[in-house]
Amino acid sequence: MADLRSKKVLLGAGGSIATVKAPAVVTLLRERGAEVRVAMTQSAQRFITAPAMQSVSGHPVVTGLWDGDEVETAMPHLELGGWAELFVIVGASANLLARLAHGFADDAVTATALATGAPILVAPGMETAMWEHQATQANVEVLMERGVHFVGPVSGRLASGKEGVGRMADPGDIVTAVEAACDSL
Repeated sequence: MADLRSKKVLLGAGGSIATVKAPAVVTLLRERGAEVRVAMTQSAQRFITAPAMQSVSGHPVVTGLWDGDEVETAMPHLELGGWAELFVIVGASANLLARLAHGFADDAVTATALATGAPILVAPGMETAMWEHQATQANVEVLMERGVHFVGPVSGRLASGKEGVGRMADPGDIVTAVEAACDSL
């Protein structure tokens, strides 16, 4: 196990059903010594709750751009963006990838992505047809050109029950990618 002590990792939870694995990612990061904070999209909250993420992270969770009651500032995306040494986004749907690629800043995750100078690591999760669509691939290419790193998706059983590429990488593999990214900080 790599030591992530003193590393400040921000986890963004996206709207893919794969975001149900986000608590496991947070738990593994904390076991390795990272300090973890969480931002969530509204869609992510259909799959996991902010109180659950607060429980596993040990910090208030930012769920919108107007979460001033739960954080120390009325502009939580700026606070989190400045705090993070690495921003890992899990359960990134095709919609979230498009919004990131086109610079949208309409929720806690996308606004923080624009507000941070930290490296960004994305773990997508979606059905094969969505992952392979040329629009999604073009968005991934744009993000990679901007220095965003990806872990997965991998081939396996999807939420639909079908097999194919689009499954989010396992939490342990995401944490391994975080460790590699933190080694270069």
